[in-house]
Amino acid sequence: MNFWLMLLSDAFSVITIALCLILKVPQIIRIVKSGQATGLSFNGLLLELSSYTITMMYNYCNKHALLSYMEYPIIIIQEYILIGLVTHYKKMKRTAFPLLLLIYMTVSLLFAYGILPKFLLTLMLPLTTPVGATSKIMQLVEIIRRKNANSVSVLTWFLSFFTNVTRVYTIYLDSADFYLLLNFTISSALSGAVMAAAMYYQKQAAQQQRIAAGIKTH
Repeated sequence: MNFWLMLLSDAFSVITIALCLILKVPQIIRIVKSGQATGLSFNGLLLELSSYTITMMYNYCNKHALLSYMEYPIIIIQEYILIGLVTHYKKMKRTAFPLLLLIYMTVSLLFAYGILPKFLLTLMLPLTTPVGATSKIMQLVEIIRRKNANSVSVLTWFLSFFTNVTRVYTIYLDSADFYLLLNFTISSALSGAVMAAAMYYQKQAAQQQRIAAGIKTH
């Protein structure tokens, strides 16, 4: 394969991994600063976590190049923090969390150590596309339904869009895995849609604030 194409692929992988170090950080900061989680879908976050975990384990168990999926453990850690914050600010009950976390960690470790057969991951991987898509659709619907994106970080969704696009390129060169390519292509489109919706409603909110401020001055 062309040396320069592979070099570009490796460069994109490094950039993607570097950006994923802070992928959810703007969103985390925005929630903490605003003290609320309005416009964020909790169920969407859980679905997103499931999708990330299955994809990471699939890549790991199939011995794909580390650079092609190294961002996943980084994102997953940030996802834990984000879910915890949303749970806190939405004042949701967390009684089932320890049990769910135990099941989640146990199954992940069983796959990682090869105790559970990796063909199960192959069966589950196609589900990550509808699951991941559903998580983003739920987030999009939450923003549109509330007409409020004040707690949503546009930067986080831009980074999500960009890193998904770069992954389409790197995976195509590395393994050309159909399911992974489909997953990232759909994810790119939906991340872009959430970003656009958040920008629109934040702009609307800013305009309303300016109008309200203008009325008060008269």
